[in-house]
Amino acid sequence: QVQLVESGGGLVLVGDSLGLSCAASGGMHGLWAMGWFRQTPGKEREFVAAIAWSGTFHSTTYTDSVRGRFSLSRDSAKNTVYLQMNSLKPEDTAVYFCAAGAPHDSSSFSNPLAYSSWGRGTQVTVSS
Repeated sequence: QVQLVESGGGLVLVGDSLGLSCAASGGMHGLWAMGWFRQTPGKEREFVAAIAWSGTFHSTTYTDSVRGRFSLSRDSAKNTVYLQMNSLKPEDTAVYFCAAGAPHDSSSFSNPLAYSSWGRGTQVTVSS
């Protein structure tokens, strides 16, 4: 089973930028999408963004609250996905989780149940 390790979290100020990485090991056979979710205490895990690929083609999708500020990219050779977060806001504070899976269709990208492997998460704190 694939193992996912997130890195890059930390404490930043409002308006700052931060980049997260998610490295996959153990093989991505049968998995063709990776997503980022975030969670704060007492709340459900929230979809942030996802990237899906087929050969050299890939597509990305973002939740409305981060579209235009966050950007996903993938290095297929390294089996690593990067989440670049710009213009950070206090409401972006959360534990960010990386996930890998094979969603049935694009409408499933935001569903945590569509992902079979998860990382342990990395804390992002945006301070005002």
